[in-house]
Amino acid sequence: MHEIEITTADSLGDNSYLLVSGDEAALVDPQRDSWALMESCARRGVRIRYALETHVHNDYVSGALEVRAATGATVAGPARAPYAFAHLPLAEDDEITVGDVTVRAMETPGHTAEHTSYLVLDGAGRPPAAVFTGGSLLVGSAGRTDLSGQAHAEELARAQYRSLRRLALLPDATRVLPTHGAGSSCASAQVPRERDRTTTVGAERRGNPALAPRDEAEYLAQRAGGLPPYPAYYRHMAPINRSGPAVLGGPPVPRSLSPAVVAGLVGDGAQVVDARDRRSFAAGHLPGSLCEELDERFAGLVAEVVPFGTRLVLVLPEPADEAAEEALVQLLRIGYEKVVGVLAGGADAWGRAGRALRSFPTADAAELSARLAEVRVLDVRPERPEGGIPGTRHIPLRELPRRVAELPRDREIWTVCGSGRRATIAASLLDRAGLAVRAVTSGGVGDLRIPPGQPIG
Repeated sequence: MHEIEITTADSLGDNSYLLVSGDEAALVDPQRDSWALMESCARRGVRIRYALETHVHNDYVSGALEVRAATGATVAGPARAPYAFAHLPLAEDDEITVGDVTVRAMETPGHTAEHTSYLVLDGAGRPPAAVFTGGSLLVGSAGRTDLSGQAHAEELARAQYRSLRRLALLPDATRVLPTHGAGSSCASAQVPRERDRTTTVGAERRGNPALAPRDEAEYLAQRAGGLPPYPAYYRHMAPINRSGPAVLGGPPVPRSLSPAVVAGLVGDGAQVVDARDRRSFAAGHLPGSLCEELDERFAGLVAEVVPFGTRLVLVLPEPADEAAEEALVQLLRIGYEKVVGVLAGGADAWGRAGRALRSFPTADAAELSARLAEVRVLDVRPERPEGGIPGTRHIPLRELPRRVAELPRDREIWTVCGSGRRATIAASLLDRAGLAVRAVTSGGVGDLRIPPGQPIG
């Protein structure tokens, strides 16, 4: 018999799984910050025998080497994965044992070329109780096949079609335990967050659109186009995971930095990221700093506008200790490791030290509606669907850092998005560049009231 525990990284939309049988366990697709889970196993007298990978991850830095360093576990993964570190390669039908449970490899290429799922077998002759499907069969979707580049996308889509059909032949009651879930950019179709994180083969056979096509051609037609761009940081993840990320050995403790030290770091090229709420940032922030509110989307949006490898200084909301832990973990998961430290006392300490703070005005959607005829508007939504504001400029937020120079400087620019969040990040980018800006921090394009025939400035 066995138990399976799920741990969700909301910032990534991903799941990790702990398979426990007796006093042994396997940790499947572990996150880099699995230290608390490992400590919990140690307290319970459970030995983690394997850190088991379904594929070379494109959306986060693997925690497999952290698990091995802390517990002595064997890192196991797809035989076709070109890992540069010692590991146990698992090909089709290869097996490992965890307590009384057998885990059998099932090659399911598609999401990546080496992708492998794992069947959980409670005993000889018994049907699989569960299958770890990684980025193959997901809840209501399937893993996207373009992360290895467009040159391989069609070949991998064909492989994904065949892999999904193999998985769909498993018994109805088999639990489907995917790594990628709601909120993950690794899915070929976005899944509502209210959906369960796990499912069964029967439920997916009946309702998953990825299993609906009658043949490969129909599947390819269904998968063609329509996918949003994947995050820019993705291109760094697979090389790090293939070579083996640095082992941290535990949660990092951020340095507490004085205003004078922060000023020196900024002068030397460090980027200040302010994780306070958007209105506090607009009212007073360090010159050149970028606003990114701290919640589950924090690191992903930082990665949209801050180049990979940049040294970072954080300005945090209170309580600062809790905020530092959350911010650092999110950043480490996606390889943003160069967090130099945290400004002690935040923006208030900067001001008390006699250093200048910058600010910019804010507005809500109603104010923008009333002034559309006279103001210059920049729409920074990721896509510009029907309903964009006629006559306005549209630059997706992820493109804005390299396109700021395109914007005119002769009058104030109002930034807008769907909710105010990206608009504030954009405003901080324009403010850093010295442009006059006003952020629509409450509401967005969908809330605007544009009278018929109104001219747009």
